[in-house]
Amino acid sequence: MSATMQATPDRRKQNHHLVSELQQERRQVWSLYCKVADLKPFPSLPETKSIVTEFSQLLIDYISLGHFGIYEYLLSGKERREKVLNAAKSIYPEFSKTTEAAMSFNDKYDDSLKRKFKTNELEEDLSALGESLAKRIELEDDLCRLVLK
Repeated sequence: MSATMQATPDRRKQNHHLVSELQQERRQVWSLYCKVADLKPFPSLPETKSIVTEFSQLLIDYISLGHFGIYEYLLSGKERREKVLNAAKSIYPEFSKTTEAAMSFNDKYDDSLKRKFKTNELEEDLSALGESLAKRIELEDDLCRLVLK
């Protein structure tokens, strides 16, 4: 069997693994997002602080997986399909904006970064983050469909 024929199943297997891992992280993020949203009106209690901190940390793991997992794989030369690479490059600017939104949320609310936890803007910030994450999911799904073909 040629090296090319052997590499294709390995690449496909790796693609499926990356997409599966991303989707699993995404489900965890949305689950925790909903738990945070259910705390509304966001009392300044240790429990609120704890769950928002946990959410912020998981959010960064998820965002990192998209950037350093999927995109790194695609742009490392392992992906050779021109259609997939072109789609990844065209999606990247919007994808990057969603990463910045998540990073800003984390910078503001990750307890390990701040001593004083303020919840007065959490509702608005969480809503904006939710919109950004919804956009990111659309972009990820478009990209994942191409990667899995």
